[in-house]
Amino acid sequence: MKSGFGLDLARPSRRHWLGYLLLAPAVLLIGLIIIYPLIVSVDISFQNVNIARLDQPRRPFTTANYERLFSSPDFWNASWITLKLVVIVSLFCFLLGLGTALLVNNKFKGQAFARLLVALPWAVPEVIAVVIFAWMFDSSFGLMNWVFIKLGFIDTTVNWFSSPVAAFAVVCVTMIWKGYPFVSIMMLAGLQSIPDDFYNAARVDGANAWQRLVNITIPSLMPVLGVTLILVMLWVFRDFSIIYVMTGGGPLKATQTLSIMTYEQAFGFFKMGYASAIGVVTLIVCVIASRLMIGRAPDNI
Repeated sequence: MKSGFGLDLARPSRRHWLGYLLLAPAVLLIGLIIIYPLIVSVDISFQNVNIARLDQPRRPFTTANYERLFSSPDFWNASWITLKLVVIVSLFCFLLGLGTALLVNNKFKGQAFARLLVALPWAVPEVIAVVIFAWMFDSSFGLMNWVFIKLGFIDTTVNWFSSPVAAFAVVCVTMIWKGYPFVSIMMLAGLQSIPDDFYNAARVDGANAWQRLVNITIPSLMPVLGVTLILVMLWVFRDFSIIYVMTGGGPLKATQTLSIMTYEQAFGFFKMGYASAIGVVTLIVCVIASRLMIGRAPDNI
């Protein structure tokens, strides 16, 4: 007698239900971990909440948090700082990542060790990277001041973390050092997938190294490049630990990004409704930026 729930699911016409049942625990877990907190954050952003508690009664609906946010000079300053950081760090991560990937993709003695060195900064925890660069740029005994004085670039030591421009530059350098290995790894994986026949045919036609790079390497890497740039930009946009540990958003809010501002409002001033509004706006901007980049990327991404 071929009846029963299990046997019914084995029929070809009902086999897709088995897949839904197997995916249901993962979907429920994702909903519990990601979707539910997101809904709560959006709900809190429309309330005047100082310290959020799930057991407290819901406050009246209000748009005061968003009105205050869009009229706040601090918000627009943090948005401008975030935009500058995303553009500068993403650009240099791309240039360094592509350059190192092209370098270690060549066959030479010690190639495996060179690839390990390229990927090493990505494995270093962000806090450790901040400690390293904070020591290097220390005003009293930092390595960079000594090097710049020896090279004649400066006459006296620079207090890197007291100047807004210098502090922003140090944060950019730290994030570039931490982020470019990821681009290198992704680009190297893309380079490995390009057939050698393309380059051999180009050499036969007389193409030089630059022509092979522009006409073969870059177009072949576009699918990988598009996804990599999106991931790097999102990482820079939401990164918190490097900036907070190194400068805390200072001096004079020169390194205060949207993520730093969200943390300060939530856990410094205990304005969690206002902080949730900042977080929601940040999420919307990230989604729109990602969608625009995906829309402009090649169809095979």
